[in-house]
Amino acid sequence: MTPPARPTRLLARGSWSEISRIASVLRKETVGGTLLLAAAAVALAWANSPWSAGYETLRDTRVGPAALHLDLSLGTWAADGLLAVFFFVAGLELKREFVAGDLREPRRAALPIAAAVGGMAVPALLFVLLNLGSGDGALRGWAIPSATDIAFALAVLAVISTHLPIALRTFLLTLAVVDDLLAIAVIAIFYTAGLSAAPLLLALLPLTLFGVLVQRRVRSPWLLLPLALATWLLVHESGVHATVAGVLLAFTVPVVRSEAAGGPDAGPGLAEHFEHRIRPLSAGVAVPVFAFFSAGVTVGGLSGLGAALSDSVALGIAVGLIVGKAIGITGATWLVARFTRAHLDEDLGWPDVVGLSLLGGVGFTVSLLITELAYGTGSERYDAAKVGILAGTLAAALLAAVVLRLRNRRYRRIEKAERRDADGNGVPDVYEAPAVGPGTA
Repeated sequence: MTPPARPTRLLARGSWSEISRIASVLRKETVGGTLLLAAAAVALAWANSPWSAGYETLRDTRVGPAALHLDLSLGTWAADGLLAVFFFVAGLELKREFVAGDLREPRRAALPIAAAVGGMAVPALLFVLLNLGSGDGALRGWAIPSATDIAFALAVLAVISTHLPIALRTFLLTLAVVDDLLAIAVIAIFYTAGLSAAPLLLALLPLTLFGVLVQRRVRSPWLLLPLALATWLLVHESGVHATVAGVLLAFTVPVVRSEAAGGPDAGPGLAEHFEHRIRPLSAGVAVPVFAFFSAGVTVGGLSGLGAALSDSVALGIAVGLIVGKAIGITGATWLVARFTRAHLDEDLGWPDVVGLSLLGGVGFTVSLLITELAYGTGSERYDAAKVGILAGTLAAALLAAVVLRLRNRRYRRIEKAERRDADGNGVPDVYEAPAVGPGTA
């Protein structure tokens, strides 16, 4: 008789190699999140100071060759250029997860995909419901509350402490990576103003050459960088947002040395090398500089903040980030558990999922990018949307900190009890999560 299949555990810890890699990524993204917060704070302070005109002048300063249609403002360079680096790293991480990571198994990939879809669909739906009949193009911002900022969220998680099980942090990272892929698809499909087919087709030439070289393990920046820049330029010229070029380039980079020679066990490909080199540039420079040029909005004190939040766009974004993300991610996780044989890992409880879902409402980088594409810089809707993003992100972060801080204390108490009960063989492995029954508070 064939033994019954073992039920799938939701939010399980994964393999040792994946845990080690995720821990390294989390450390780098946490530092980037701290820099992002600092850059955003400086921008807000400057934009609301007596010297706010200087901030606007700097942001709107145009540089670049006009002959190539690249006489762009510094703010646009940050959004179109620097964020392409961010999405290149996100593309590498996504491909790594689904080719050689734990998510190459469909049963493991199902949950973060479902949670990411739920975490995008519900906020978008709430935004649309709150802006029906608003007019003035308000509904163009439906995708703004759909994005999760991984660097910002991990910075909050780092402040909470590290006693939370590694499975939660791993899930947050993979959820945000899938979220980034869905966001870039939304940008490419719904926020492309006018498509020019010729430059887009021409972009396939440098993209293909780039792919051929990296498949042959060519690392020379003198060969690869010009091809990457040519791809970015042609995608930008086509009308598709230029950050899409970063994802396309990342998808050509091999994750394993030779899939035919043993799949994930054949050794690392160039993706690991590029990620190691470029992630610090993305987290430490690209995202903070973009945040600096995008987060500066003149609030006008508490009265101005209240007036801005009364706008339906700002309200829809804030509600989407705070309520929509929590309902979407938690609901999708519950549905996966309800309609499959999967169940929540015995080391975790549903309050952990709720806290993580609230943390998914920390939307910043991609939300600000979509705001620019939806409403254009300088419009009233644009400023109101940025206030909604900042308010919703801050509220979601605070609520998540309260819930997860309580859970963190529980795990810390259990860990201390396990140490006291240890038989002298040393403390438990740092990656071993304490046993907490599913559904416990």
